[in-house]
Amino acid sequence: MALDTGRVTDFNVSYDGQRAAASVESYMPTLDSGPTIGAALKAAREFRGLSLQDVADSTRIRRAYLAAIEEMRIEDLPSRPFTIGYVRSYARALGLEAEAAVSRFKAEEPATDDALREPVGVRRTGDRRLGFAIVAGTLVIGAIVVWNFAQRGIQDAQAPAAPVAAAAPEKGVGPTEPQGPLALGAPLPAPVESTVPELYETPGLDVAAAAGGSADAVIASNQARARNPEAAVDPTDLPAAFKADGAVYGTPPQSATVVLQARESAALIVRGADGSVYFARQLAAGEAYGAPQMKGLVIDVSEPKAFQVFVGGQTRGLLTTAQTPVSRLAD
Repeated sequence: MALDTGRVTDFNVSYDGQRAAASVESYMPTLDSGPTIGAALKAAREFRGLSLQDVADSTRIRRAYLAAIEEMRIEDLPSRPFTIGYVRSYARALGLEAEAAVSRFKAEEPATDDALREPVGVRRTGDRRLGFAIVAGTLVIGAIVVWNFAQRGIQDAQAPAAPVAAAAPEKGVGPTEPQGPLALGAPLPAPVESTVPELYETPGLDVAAAAGGSADAVIASNQARARNPEAAVDPTDLPAAFKADGAVYGTPPQSATVVLQARESAALIVRGADGSVYFARQLAAGEAYGAPQMKGLVIDVSEPKAFQVFVGGQTRGLLTTAQTPVSRLAD
């Protein structure tokens, strides 16, 4: 059984009453003891009477790793940085110089360019959700592709067959081939040229508008003639002398060269030689107009037979034209 001396470095042993001094330091293993750093650590542990489990409990290092360090089974240890840390903790737990132990370990096991190994006993676990998402996405894409092919096959089956063009008949065969000379029919008549009718103008409308009246006055005059057409054209019914039967416009009858008296409602316009309007009015039946003694006056009426002409107070009959110079009526 190994002797546990604790921290005692010097003690005396008495045999048969005699005291004998011995030095413990000369028997304590050091980091240079043993062929390897693992053997030196094992010797120091056994000298102190400690088991692997005692060191594992104090350093929190797995017992299997401590045994691998003592036997220098590097392949059973984790990566090099972890192993160096375990060696340092192991030496410090035994009261040895930790950095000296690490230096000897590095000298005996120089570093290589190999990638770091994972710690022994650690399993690589991936995210199961990522794998499930990949599988689900693959299934969805495959289902879409299959569905598209199925839809296209159904459409092709339901589509009507493409029409086949009829073969062209051979030349000289068939009912469409003309037989013998062709007989041409008579020429067709030339197309009728389209014509645009002339614009319809209401009789007396321009005169009534120029006289300040309206189309209603012209319509009323035409209706009066329609009711009594013979009254405007029968000269035997005309009075022989002028008699005022309403308002007299213009020059008084005694001084006027020509007097025009309306037998029915009609428009009267008097223009000068330059075209300027001297008088314009819709005269009612019985009203009259006396023309002044001016050269170049022209009388414009809507209805000639609606006016009786008086010269010197005596009748000259009815107007015969719509536009008449005053000088001609006075002759």
